[in-house]
Amino acid sequence: MLTPETERQLLQTAQNLSGLTLGELAMQLQVRVPDNLNKEKGWIGLLLEKALGASAGSKPLPDFPELGIELKTLPINRQAKVLETTFVSVAPLTGLTGVTWQTSHVKKKMAKVLWVPIISERQLPVGERVICTPFLWQPNPQEEALMQADWQELTDMIVLGEVEKINGTYGQVLQLRPKAANSKAKTKAFDKNGRPFQTLPRGFYLKTAFTQQLLNHHLRIN
Repeated sequence: MLTPETERQLLQTAQNLSGLTLGELAMQLQVRVPDNLNKEKGWIGLLLEKALGASAGSKPLPDFPELGIELKTLPINRQAKVLETTFVSVAPLTGLTGVTWQTSHVKKKMAKVLWVPIISERQLPVGERVICTPFLWQPNPQEEALMQADWQELTDMIVLGEVEKINGTYGQVLQLRPKAANSKAKTKAFDKNGRPFQTLPRGFYLKTAFTQQLLNHHLRIN
């Protein structure tokens, strides 16, 4: 699939997928559909990236670097209820001196997002899950301020050696939680005395209440 040259072209290509099942899209792209996503959590995102011509790969850039747009799938049920939190980026646990919101991965990833809602109820086989109408979103000043405040609070806690204290109750719209394929995956962090120790990698996630608001706003507009 060719990389889209304009925002409008990307949105049009994405909207053309609306109504397809993942199985139908996978057939068009000659991609195998997994029986389940237990070991292939990123499969849906990769399928959409292939369909839309995303070019960033695993680089820490938006999926469409030329357009500055990140692609995010949004699992919902038939009542348009968001089913899970949205992964944003891996959270660095060391080397945070001098890092600001303006230079953070979270700000770069969330500057502009193409959301693709997908009906993904658990009982639905992967191939029967349905792509709904995508929408482009750019945070307004209030939304960015909320993300920035949460990012700052969570990053300050990491810097102060309190990463182990952080749980899902911290943050209004953004949370920090373990992000690892298994409990054996470990990374370096520092405790409050500045001593290094091994802990699970962490990731920043958008809470469902926030993405639900974005979806509701999109549904009202349309």
